Amino acid sequence: MAATAGFGLRRAAALACGQRVGARGRLLPLVAGPRRLAAHFTFQPDPEPSAHGQTQKMNLFQSVTSALDNALSRDPTAVIFGEDVAFGGVFRCTVGLRDKYGKDRVFNTPLCEQGIVGFGIGVAVAGATAIAEIQFADYIFPAFDQIVNEAAKYRYRSGDLFNCGSLTIRAPWGCVGHGALYHSQSPEAFFAHCPGIKRCRAKRRRLDCSYGSSHRPGPAFLPPAPPILLVEQVPVEPYYIPLSQAEIVQEGSDVTLVAWGTQVHVIREVATMAQEKLGVSCEVIDLRTILPWDTETVCKSVVKTGRLLISHEAPLTGGFASEISSTVQEQCFLNLEAPISRVCGYDTPFPHIYEPFYIPDKWKCYDVLRKMINY
Repeated sequence: MAATAGFGLRRAAALACGQRVGARGRLLPLVAGPRRLAAHFTFQPDPEPSAHGQTQKMNLFQSVTSALDNALSRDPTAVIFGEDVAFGGVFRCTVGLRDKYGKDRVFNTPLCEQGIVGFGIGVAVAGATAIAEIQFADYIFPAFDQIVNEAAKYRYRSGDLFNCGSLTIRAPWGCVGHGALYHSQSPEAFFAHCPGIKRCRAKRRRLDCSYGSSHRPGPAFLPPAPPILLVEQVPVEPYYIPLSQAEIVQEGSDVTLVAWGTQVHVIREVATMAQEKLGVSCEVIDLRTILPWDTETVCKSVVKTGRLLISHEAPLTGGFASEISSTVQEQCFLNLEAPISRVCGYDTPFPHIYEPFYIPDKWKCYDVLRKMINY
């Protein structure tokens, strides 16, 4: 059994790197020719921040480790738990934290997402800061009842006598290049319909804001791939990103582009293409928080530009783009110069080899944007 498992891991690692594998697991010579890249976007780092002191070059998961380290050092009640976190986690986000803070504060759990979140609720209600990890967002569904019916309603049903607002559930989400149907999903819309929680999606840097500083519990979703390429200068000391406040990544005057997570990098490429090929100025907005979302910033931008394109990896039907579209339609109807457009994933399970055709890449977004301009 161990040998079989080891063979599976070696085969998966080789295939992920583009290596050909023979029938008995032997590595075959690489064939010259075009290779498929793991990402459908080009990472565009932000300028080095100056408002938060000294910075250090980190990739995305190093910055997550730094945020977790800060949370544990600042708060003696903070604990991190989940599958394999004591060993560093599958994405290496907790490397060294058990050695530094002890096995009572960074520890493994059984493979039971419902139990992980249920335990986190109890820890938070007892007054500690609970940071739970779900290994992939695709596996958060067994814990759906605990999040929606327990964590989200705890303060309401107790009349504010108790709350679990110091619970953060961290999970990697979205397409990874080869994750297929169980390692690529974007489940944000399921939780956006639930009052009582906060929903964060990061495209870069740390989510210090989410670790125990909110009065509402909720999931913080982080893009899983490719983490090594997502490198920026990140402040070393703790700093906070305000929840429910979108970021205007790039100002523009003709079209508003809204996304979150890694899709922000896609629409930034689209904005560059539109400027170079069409002479169109795009305003790019990173929504950052799904629940609550920054209605004011988005609507103010649409009033200025008259056009709105929303893009996310999740399926089109019932996706959070629908909520944004409906709200903007209600508040900005007389300012619209073209119908609001959504460029999203298809209403199918997330595919494996057909991932490049499924994802809302820059070419799909650019094609829709061009039609909006010519409307």
